[in-house]
Amino acid sequence: MIKFVWNHLEEFFLVPSIIFSVMLVFSQVIMRYIFGNSLAWSEELARYLFIWQIWVGASYAAKQNAHLRITVIKNWLSRSAQKKLEVIVVVIWIAFAVYIARNGYTLVERVGRFNQLSSAMRMPMMYAHLAVPVGFSLMIVRLIENSVKDLFLTEQAGQAEQYAGGESK
Repeated sequence: MIKFVWNHLEEFFLVPSIIFSVMLVFSQVIMRYIFGNSLAWSEELARYLFIWQIWVGASYAAKQNAHLRITVIKNWLSRSAQKKLEVIVVVIWIAFAVYIARNGYTLVERVGRFNQLSSAMRMPMMYAHLAVPVGFSLMIVRLIENSVKDLFLTEQAGQAEQYAGGESK
């Protein structure tokens, strides 16, 4: 059960929050254009949910290896050079994510100290800002998880190939 939740953590947040956001924005449109009155807090809540969806979605994309990549140089390289380049890219990506997550947590602490509140909902702004470090922290874990899987799968496939090749001789 824990493995299932971990493997679908981002989806458990993204799917319901997107459905809720659509219903929220739709109800705001109905309230404004049919009843001539709007909900002051709905636009703000939709905005903050969207921010969370972006950063949790970035982690989901990292988990799925779905981020955009420029592969022109990689395609020119040999298989072993491609693997080395991939390790370099992932290390740089993780370093960048650590930098952003760390600075994001610093920002959240500062905003929390000032007790800044959102204008319509009067929600502490630190919760809106928390999306960046949480998303990047999840991304770091997903990048490491994918790298370990790729390393072991490649290593196991190589050993199986070597073993199969050794028997056929």
